[in-house]
Amino acid sequence: MDLFRETNDWENKLLPILERYKGRKHPLDYQNLYQLVVMVVLSAQDSDANVNKIAPALFEIFPNMESLAVSNVDTLIPYISKVRNFGTKANWLIDIAQTVQKDENIPLTMENLTALKGIGRKSANVIMREAGVRAEGIIADLHVIRVSPRIGLIPETQDGNKVEKLLMQILPKNIWREIGMAISFLGREICRPKPKCEECPINTICLYYKTNL
Repeated sequence: MDLFRETNDWENKLLPILERYKGRKHPLDYQNLYQLVVMVVLSAQDSDANVNKIAPALFEIFPNMESLAVSNVDTLIPYISKVRNFGTKANWLIDIAQTVQKDENIPLTMENLTALKGIGRKSANVIMREAGVRAEGIIADLHVIRVSPRIGLIPETQDGNKVEKLLMQILPKNIWREIGMAISFLGREICRPKPKCEECPINTICLYYKTNL
């Protein structure tokens, strides 16, 4: 465990991926904060690509929080029925819209975002990162959950909240906003389940690479 407790200057070691991916837009193809919130909720346990496919028709009918707030679950479901758990997510989205009412009322703090139905810490971190506000945590999506232990940052666990907590303990706050998506993009592009280690910009500091040479 001591291996993981030592920071070992992780900020500098991770600099190559921070520089490579800093500021890159999330794969969800949103056009504004309202669309981002809706798409983040829909993407839980589903793929960004699938949510991107249904988004244009959805937002043509529901262009903002106000239009969603005056609608209902039965009207919304046909537009999101290709998304996993669409019934539950329809209820969440209607509840969010009726709580927030207008796009300009969308909260941008961890406490207020996670108070909304269907938005946990991972989703809140994504929304806050894309909105450019100060990070209160680190994005821990399925790619981060897989890649972080492989690099040697943290012990292996499938609990996203635990992964976030462990990363927050060893990484400085000044990189919180970007490091989660940087690791996620690395996992999407290079550090796949079958990793392309020779292409990795941080293979020299990677535990997996060192132990599988």
